[in-house]
Amino acid sequence: MEAEGRNSFPFITAHTGCMETLDNTLDAVRMGIKLGADIVEDDVRVTKDGIAVLAHDDIWTTVAGRSISISETSFAELKNVEVAVDYAGKRGSMNFSTLEEMLRLIKPSGTIANLDLKVDEAVDAAAELVHRLGMPEQVFLSGCERERALLAQRRQPQLRKLLNADIQLFRTSPYEFAVGQTCREALEASCFGINIYHEIVTPWFMERAHASGLPVYVWTVNETRLMEHYADLGVASITARNVQALVDLKQARANEA
Repeated sequence: MEAEGRNSFPFITAHTGCMETLDNTLDAVRMGIKLGADIVEDDVRVTKDGIAVLAHDDIWTTVAGRSISISETSFAELKNVEVAVDYAGKRGSMNFSTLEEMLRLIKPSGTIANLDLKVDEAVDAAAELVHRLGMPEQVFLSGCERERALLAQRRQPQLRKLLNADIQLFRTSPYEFAVGQTCREALEASCFGINIYHEIVTPWFMERAHASGLPVYVWTVNETRLMEHYADLGVASITARNVQALVDLKQARANEA
């Protein structure tokens, strides 16, 4: 996915669970599409028998109080499981959605899918669906720190991917070293850009990333003043739960142009 120029507004990425929908549900996908997000992000895990499902965590508690692990459960069993969830300050429940269901919603909309892979097994599981549905230009991978990015490059080199910057590296190393290492790792794994927590990004980071030909995708920004700041820095994408604020800012800037 090509980055927009410095004078263009960043891509709007709808974080899963945007606008107080429940994370990793088809309702969240529909909301992102409805609001006009350029990209919709979801988390991906894999069942014991290799089916890609939308989920951030592996361990869940059913409404009956039983603990289950996605990675140790077959899809036939998982699809009938209702798990307890907390969202928007309320307790509720949900059934797991599959990545295939998500992609089939995304495909006719023209929106891009950002698949945040939580396990290595999701690389091949996601790739199989992307190719079967004919969507290689409408999907990219994230959730890939160095080792997973290299794995994806070896196993599925045709799929585009972002390098997830290693936050711990920035906490334990001099900033200049961490920036340089991040850019080198992205290029080593043939990533098309860098996915990074927004507070790490500085003008110097942007200069180094752009010099390496690496667009910068920041997460997760929900305040309008911060959205303005990162748009002015020239990031390629802003991920937000508060997608409406990002859409409104884009429109306001378009009206001023």
